[in-house]
Amino acid sequence: MSSATEQHLAGPLSAAVANLCQRLQPQVSARTAAGFREVLRRLSAPLQVAVAGRIKSGKSTLVNALIGRRIAPTDVGECTRLVTRFQYGTVDRVELVFFDGTKQVLPFDVGGMIPNDLDVDFDKVSHLEAYLTNAVLRDLTVIDTPGLGSLDLASVKRTEQLLGAAKHRKDGEEGADPDKDSDKDPDDSDDLDETSRNAVAGAEAVLYVVTQGVRADDQQALAAFTAATASREAGPVNAIAVLNKADTITPESVTGSDGDVWKAATLLAEKQAATLKPRVADVIPVIGLIAESAESGGFTSADADALRLLAQLDDAIWETMLISADIFTTWECDVPTGTRVRLLEKLDLYGIRRAVDALRADPDLTAGALRRKLLDASGLAGVRSRLDAVFRARADGIKAAAALASVTALAHASGDPGERQRVHDAIEVLLAKPEAHQLRLLEALTLVTSGAVDMPEDLAEEVLRVGSNADIGEQLGMKGRPHNEHSAYALERAGWWRSFASFGATPAQSRVAHVVHRAYFLIWQQLKAQAGG
Repeated sequence: MSSATEQHLAGPLSAAVANLCQRLQPQVSARTAAGFREVLRRLSAPLQVAVAGRIKSGKSTLVNALIGRRIAPTDVGECTRLVTRFQYGTVDRVELVFFDGTKQVLPFDVGGMIPNDLDVDFDKVSHLEAYLTNAVLRDLTVIDTPGLGSLDLASVKRTEQLLGAAKHRKDGEEGADPDKDSDKDPDDSDDLDETSRNAVAGAEAVLYVVTQGVRADDQQALAAFTAATASREAGPVNAIAVLNKADTITPESVTGSDGDVWKAATLLAEKQAATLKPRVADVIPVIGLIAESAESGGFTSADADALRLLAQLDDAIWETMLISADIFTTWECDVPTGTRVRLLEKLDLYGIRRAVDALRADPDLTAGALRRKLLDASGLAGVRSRLDAVFRARADGIKAAAALASVTALAHASGDPGERQRVHDAIEVLLAKPEAHQLRLLEALTLVTSGAVDMPEDLAEEVLRVGSNADIGEQLGMKGRPHNEHSAYALERAGWWRSFASFGATPAQSRVAHVVHRAYFLIWQQLKAQAGG
């Protein structure tokens, strides 16, 4: 492997899988070897995170907020029916990629966004590649997807292919066993081509956008995605959900909210997390529109000045104006109607109310300080924090697991039992190495969260906690406690899981318990080293 490639690998696990691919290339068919080369290419790329969800859930708005630039079109048009990959580049440019492999540069529109409509034959376009100079994309490729649940079946299929749903869904089943397809003709090139395409274009992690109602097809899409990105049906290691449009929740509809919108959204997110677990690590509330406006330069000093004027209105008049968008824009006041319409488009009534409350509390707030308060109110920091904790900190394990899934799928698709066995044996050797323990932990987590290994609820929760977090305090469930307590607890739990593996567990539980014991022991060793022995 070239040194340039090595520099871009996420860590030692990705390097181990890359070495495995290189060693196996001479031992497999030319077509499988070509697939392995694509896996190698993807291993050296940043973590691929798809933003997915139902139509009109606010995916593109959230993508703009995450990137920090209003670039993805949010109105329905041809471009919102395509998969768009936002990745780091030294010069801003957008390319149309056609199914035949050719590319065409697409000019930005007058507002610096990707144009909504294409001057080409839409049916010949595979996807869009956007290269941007935004630093956030250096270690994270963000993939905007068409909405699931759309009447436009071609767009839905594009998203399903990216998420792995098209490959795994059969008659409504949540993921198909690749062994059931082993009697296919090995020369069926479509099957391998699709597998190879998924090895290249497939996402390795998903940020799944929901609104107030979680539907059955949301669960199916998540199940298909997690099945496509792990050797077994995956757990919450590579999926987070966000409850978008949190400001549209009626507080009265959520028990315990005390009339507070954000509290209602937080409680609803916790409820949805219980529904979607173990498919997702968490559900985090966010207001994508406010986040986009505050983070991508959409909120201006002119907007702050208009809000300052509104803050001076009589209380009774102000409360009346906030009853509805119509009353807000048509009521007679010193702020022009056009300005108020623009504020609504950027912040909606909830954001406008929050901004005016902030200005009334501190009339000397600058436009920059007001923008930061709106950003705080949007919940974007919580989404970013979870992205860091669940995705970025675990990028090496996530990428390695996804790559192993692709390697396994490529070997299955070849139709050659000998080749399949060679690949299987090589993967088992890799997983037996001490440095591959994180992959073992991901596998144990998957077994428990998918129900393949039945565990008592409290132990299943402990496996989930240890396997889903990168921070030691969170892994131990002791965040904020002194380090000496961490060390003692890790050693105590290591001993407990070793005893359970030997005396109290079924054979399947014992396999998981040995992995959890080892995880605690490694945490204890790490804490001991940090304390200087």
